[in-house]
Amino acid sequence: MRQLTIVIPTYNEAENLQALLQALWALNLPNLKVVVVDDNSPDGTGEIAADLARQHPGRVQVIHRPGKLGLGSAYITGFQAALEQGAQAVGQMDADFSHSPEYIPGFLETLEQADAVFGSRYVPGGRLDERWGKGRLFLSAFGNWYARTILRLGVRDATGGFRIWRGETLASLPLERIRSNGYVFQVEMAFVAQRLGFRIVEKPIYFIDRRIGQSKMSFRIQVEAAVRVWQLPWLHRGLKPLGPSSEKALKA
Repeated sequence: MRQLTIVIPTYNEAENLQALLQALWALNLPNLKVVVVDDNSPDGTGEIAADLARQHPGRVQVIHRPGKLGLGSAYITGFQAALEQGAQAVGQMDADFSHSPEYIPGFLETLEQADAVFGSRYVPGGRLDERWGKGRLFLSAFGNWYARTILRLGVRDATGGFRIWRGETLASLPLERIRSNGYVFQVEMAFVAQRLGFRIVEKPIYFIDRRIGQSKMSFRIQVEAAVRVWQLPWLHRGLKPLGPSSEKALKA
């Protein structure tokens, strides 16, 4: 099984982070590593992450950023750190237990026949937390339909953030050209991967609403998503499917 490094962006997740790492260690995956990217959380999440890094030397890396710089840039920073460590597989997940660690071993097994594995709420077997109201359910379903229709995406859950990438797949993506910073970052990554011809497999998950802490969703993030989806084909117009001898399919 591939050596896995999981990237976890954090902002005010002091009550969740230690429990999440304990759940990850309980998976007994060999050489599992974690990169925590903290945006100077005022609740002390960064300090907790630093303590965990001291308790688990070589298994936890903490990147402290000076402020709340956004989800997308946090993931890019974490992805680059994981690849520099030589990760064979790179995972991404929320810190609030919306993404259950129990799915990760199955994702890794599927990754042997795929370039990336996406946890999906919208394939058969996938479910959303029953506590979601009708309005929130509609917004989530509409957001995915909106992105998939405009971009002609093959994945059902384009906005989900529970994913595992092959290291070589992630290294082939033009991360320096990813512009989105809110949850539409997930859409842009899926669009770029599809444009380059990578095989994405979706696995059903039960998405649990956070039990502790507050959602980071804002109106500004929603506006960014609505506008960015229309911009992506132009921003990535130079991308072509990767050939067998190509490292990147990019035009100048």
